[in-house]
Amino acid sequence: MSARTALEKSGEENTMRILSVHNRYQIRGGEDESREAEERLLRDRGHHVDVYEQNNEKISELGKVQVALRTIWSHQTYRSVRKILQNDRYDLIHVQNFFPLISPSVYYAAASVGVPVVQTLRNYRLLCPNAQFFREGKICEDCMGKTIPLPGIVRGCYRGNRAGSAAVAAMIATHRGLGTWTKMVDCYIAISQFAKAKLLEGGLPEGKMVVKPNFVAPDPGIGTGSGGYALFVGRLSHEKGLGTLLDAWKRLSAPIPLKIVGEGPKADEVRQLSQAIPQVEWLGRQPLAEVYRLMGEARFLVFPSEWYETFGRVAVEAFAKGTPAIAANIGAISELVDPGRTGLLFQPGDAADLARQVEWILDRPEEGAKMRAAARAEFEAKYTEEENYHQLIRIYQQVLASRQNREHRAIEVISNSRSLS
Repeated sequence: MSARTALEKSGEENTMRILSVHNRYQIRGGEDESREAEERLLRDRGHHVDVYEQNNEKISELGKVQVALRTIWSHQTYRSVRKILQNDRYDLIHVQNFFPLISPSVYYAAASVGVPVVQTLRNYRLLCPNAQFFREGKICEDCMGKTIPLPGIVRGCYRGNRAGSAAVAAMIATHRGLGTWTKMVDCYIAISQFAKAKLLEGGLPEGKMVVKPNFVAPDPGIGTGSGGYALFVGRLSHEKGLGTLLDAWKRLSAPIPLKIVGEGPKADEVRQLSQAIPQVEWLGRQPLAEVYRLMGEARFLVFPSEWYETFGRVAVEAFAKGTPAIAANIGAISELVDPGRTGLLFQPGDAADLARQVEWILDRPEEGAKMRAAARAEFEAKYTEEENYHQLIRIYQQVLASRQNREHRAIEVISNSRSLS
């Protein structure tokens, strides 16, 4: 039986009403792209999707004390979401991000009216105050599995601020103690096998964890790869491996032009270095259409991240354009790139190794052409909207079926107890 037939038999033709919950960060990133794509995906196939959203631009209005309290428990979220769920019948709520203004109180609002909860985890916020397992330029797992993540407080791991770190740590510890992470969520969606393994290691329940990757939609189409340059796209921050990237370009015997797209805390440093290294050009933030054009014309993408990426959306976007990736062998990105087929891997933080991989692909244009075809095939097999839709609907259906089975069992227990009394 085909996946499509199985889904139809299990009721995919029935439309669902879903409340999507999201807290926007101040700088738009891949998380926003992914959740908006998911909402469009559902709407385009006839499902009704409403959105409850908060924006971090409100933080400056609230003040530090109010933000800290709302991080642990937002009474506003509880009241607002509960009212929304009471006024209309929803099949489930899908929480994309609750941090910091929405808070885990959203789970309790759903429970108060019997609506199941799906939570996508795109970082490690439930386990680590800075959500990255990355500190002072290296991997750090000192808070992994701890009831109270004290190392994160002492070191000020959240934005270099101990008070802010204490608020995040209090949120983690409070809800670990309440059993929120184990009891109040029906299903967690990890976006890679690597992320799933880390989340389970930190104590999240294995029976509630599934893997569904991000996807790219609409299909941006295949590029030519004829631009004669390499490309980096991403947030300009230390964990993204920008120092390694620029150091590698200094080491190349015959540097290929490198275009850097993005903005972030290291923007000034990148600007200065791009002026000092003739082959490096910083383009700043670009609209998505221009990013896709640049990806399609690039000979390859460079993904030098040095933290445990939970996915690697930029690499999948490059694959959609038929562009291979040279990536650090760390975190989920090492799952996405098949070395020698869809790109190459190098040791994270090793500029010399990155330079070697760049020179390898430059010296073998015929291998690069094969990688372009393989990268596009990888996208078509795993990361299209159609494939992702089937996966998402299966998850929703399993959550609803599991909730229904539990309710039936509870009714049977009550009925049996009454007959014996």
